[in-house]
Amino acid sequence: MVSLMPGRDAAGQRGENTLRRSKLAKSVTALAALAAGAGTVVGSAPAASADTGPELKLAATDDTYVSSGRKDGVFGAEGKLAVGRLDKDTKVGFLKFAVPAGTSVAGAQLRLTTIGEVVGKFTLSRVADTGWSEKTLTSSNAPQAGAVVGTLTPRVDAKELVFDLGATVNGPGTYSFALQSSATSAVTRFRSAENTGAPALLISTAAAPAPVVSSPAAPAPVESPTVLPSLPSAPPSSPAAEPVLPGDETVPPAVDDEDMPPPVNSECVTGKLLVPSCGVLWGAAAGGFTDAPRDQALKDWEKLSGRTASIFHTYHKGDEPFPLKSEIAMARDPKSPRVLLMNWKIAYGSTWAKVAKGEQDKRIDAFAARVKAGFGEKFFLVLNHEPENDVVAKAGSGWEAKDFAAMYRHTIERLRAKGVTNAINVLAYMGNEKWMAQSWWKDLYPGDDVVDWMGLDSYVSAEKGYYHYGMFGDLLDRQPTGGGQGWYDWASTKHAAKPIMVAEWGVYHRVNKVTDKTAGFKSVLPELKKRPNIKAIVYFDTAKDDEGDRDISINSTPANLAAFKSLAADKLFDVTIR
Repeated sequence: MVSLMPGRDAAGQRGENTLRRSKLAKSVTALAALAAGAGTVVGSAPAASADTGPELKLAATDDTYVSSGRKDGVFGAEGKLAVGRLDKDTKVGFLKFAVPAGTSVAGAQLRLTTIGEVVGKFTLSRVADTGWSEKTLTSSNAPQAGAVVGTLTPRVDAKELVFDLGATVNGPGTYSFALQSSATSAVTRFRSAENTGAPALLISTAAAPAPVVSSPAAPAPVESPTVLPSLPSAPPSSPAAEPVLPGDETVPPAVDDEDMPPPVNSECVTGKLLVPSCGVLWGAAAGGFTDAPRDQALKDWEKLSGRTASIFHTYHKGDEPFPLKSEIAMARDPKSPRVLLMNWKIAYGSTWAKVAKGEQDKRIDAFAARVKAGFGEKFFLVLNHEPENDVVAKAGSGWEAKDFAAMYRHTIERLRAKGVTNAINVLAYMGNEKWMAQSWWKDLYPGDDVVDWMGLDSYVSAEKGYYHYGMFGDLLDRQPTGGGQGWYDWASTKHAAKPIMVAEWGVYHRVNKVTDKTAGFKSVLPELKKRPNIKAIVYFDTAKDDEGDRDISINSTPANLAAFKSLAADKLFDVTIR
């Protein structure tokens, strides 16, 4: 929750602040309404009966969730509460309510509005009020769940969950709860206080005693026996929450009620293989071919473009240790966590054939150990991006297309055998016309079982008449020299089950030929809407390429930057990483 959604503008931030202030206002309203004898504090409530007083509908003073996979993540500003488990990441919801002083409680219910499918048995437990706040609560400092106060196993299409808390909420005070799910391979989402249909604690109050009216003709009143205040009831005994076990299904896509406005944040979320349920992941590599620290270069680029990247692309080779501390920090940024996209030229100083034969297993094992010891987040792994450019189509060279496929398979299988389960594998082609026409081009593919995403590195020029002049669609549709199926159509038909990542893209002009890139940037969204297999795009930003003559930056002119910022602001890229 504290994560600011990529591309949130100042108006969106003001809206969030308004919602936060409304929480405090609701609590104050509750006190005022009780004192004045008002019937409803927040929204509408059932009318009071002769035996009960006004019903109070209290909003949560704090509500959030924590994630074991992102131990330091703070999610209190999000429009949802996520509860359940996906892979090794367990999510637990937390809610806090303040019952006003002077309230005489006759009954209580907790109502939670669902978003999308509901999976599992839900357990509500009391937690100690340690002063926790949705602004600071994380998996690392969350209070332990205490006595179970309710369990529910709802239908998968349930619109709300209602817990009877009559035996738990028995008077004024602060009540904190933890909400858990027994689901082992799914996450259920509920609307939070930052959303419509927010959590509500409904309090039935006791009716005030009827006034005694004296009458001359009436007989003397009979004194009633003294009634002592009732003691708080003990919470009902209930079995402990069911254990949560790891699972392997993707998060079901959220489906909101049509008559409800969308939540503050996007409901597009990533699943097991980081494929978004809707929208497109936005990423970048910045500071290329300079000495600038890559993490700071990306942060500067994000400020320049107006959107935080969901993907942070980095490059490594040979025995370089990675992920680096700076890269891990970017992945664990509590405000803007990013998925690492790590390109590794594992055969650096060797050959593909030697890697395939096991001669670099020490290198592979060192990387596996590093990941297992200190990096549990999911990440994209590219082995030797743009392999076409490195092929030496000569028997025994060690760099034949078949050697690449063997190297790729051996590396992924060994990483898996060493316990690396959080690597999402991307095969990143160049998609160059010359290479696509080669007879060995198809031999690069190592097999569906070791490839999770199809990737493409491709660029277009903004200069008419210059090499690869065109729009975003042109970099996707390059055909083999001599004709044939374009790259996007090839990937979408030959490997239809694989999501597509444009792992490097950009619009360039020559360094001494500054040109308007606006048309190229404006061409992106229409193409993405026509090509549903594309689930991620990653910009490569540099003022000079490796040969020093092409400018791929987004700000080579003010007009270029304005066009790119307009693209970056589109809601298509509002995807939450899970």
